[in-house]
Amino acid sequence: MSIDSIIAQAVAKAVKQLYGFDAAPGSIIPAPTRKEFEGNLTVMVFPFVKAARKSPEQTGAEIGQWLVDNEPAVDRFNVIKGFLNIVIEPAFWSTVLEHIAATPRYGIKEATPESPLVMVEYSSPNTNKPLHLGHLRNILLGWSISQILAACGNRVVKTNIVNDRGIHICKSMLAWQKWGEGVTPEKAGKKGDHLIGDFYVLFDKHFKAEVAQLMEQKQMTKEEAEAASPLMQEARAMLRRWEAKDPEVRGLWEMMNRWVYDGFDQTYDRMGVGFDKIYYESQTYLEGKEKVLEGLADGKMYRKEDGSVWADLTDQGLDHKLLLRSDGTSVYMTQDIGT
Repeated sequence: MSIDSIIAQAVAKAVKQLYGFDAAPGSIIPAPTRKEFEGNLTVMVFPFVKAARKSPEQTGAEIGQWLVDNEPAVDRFNVIKGFLNIVIEPAFWSTVLEHIAATPRYGIKEATPESPLVMVEYSSPNTNKPLHLGHLRNILLGWSISQILAACGNRVVKTNIVNDRGIHICKSMLAWQKWGEGVTPEKAGKKGDHLIGDFYVLFDKHFKAEVAQLMEQKQMTKEEAEAASPLMQEARAMLRRWEAKDPEVRGLWEMMNRWVYDGFDQTYDRMGVGFDKIYYESQTYLEGKEKVLEGLADGKMYRKEDGSVWADLTDQGLDHKLLLRSDGTSVYMTQDIGT
């Protein structure tokens, strides 16, 4: 029983014995004592003044003294006008803690088939690099919120949305093809997600060197050099082949993703966290493309001269958002719409 209920019932007994007044315990609602006064809980005594035929101060003092004499949870009291401020006996809190410690699953509300259904999504990594400290914060928050919601009686589904496709994934794949020399996590003695992350970094290193060379030799701007980069063009061609379900590219993608998933699972196991459902963006991007094309046909989206498809969100205080590249491939937003 909570301390609020204990005090409410004790006050009801007090006014019955002192004044013959029947007060329903549910009508007595102790409130936290204001910080400028001594006390833990405060009871308003005005409802009992008529039965007591005494001033609010006298009524409060009599009820307070009855509580000190008869309720072990009450240590002392003070009265401010018509408000009885009650100080809880310190030993009471020890008994509360002992009760909590001795009660299995204290405070846990079990879910039923009728309980609210809640989805919590967390972690949500990319398969082109390892989990990092940003993911760690996200994972711990998501897992903790899931446990709290479950303890409150909700049916909780813990989900993880994995970004397993796109140009960034192709960058790691292309780098492994060019400079990997057949290395595997076992041969390298590394977790799979760390190994693939190394190739993503390696791609970026070669790409930057290529852009710098084009800028110097052909007097290009940075944007022009990035667009003209043979390495980036190869990555985009690989993405087009992936979306066309090219067997060779898909086979490489599946192999490297398996390495990454094994690495992710090792980290999740060490942290003691898990998921009830994992969504893969490679399975949702097509739905996103369909929705974008529907929007294009309905006039909700528009196509630029280069063939790319955009959404005008300026009426929402945002900007113009790319949904499909000029070569028809998807971007993050396309996947999110499908998800």
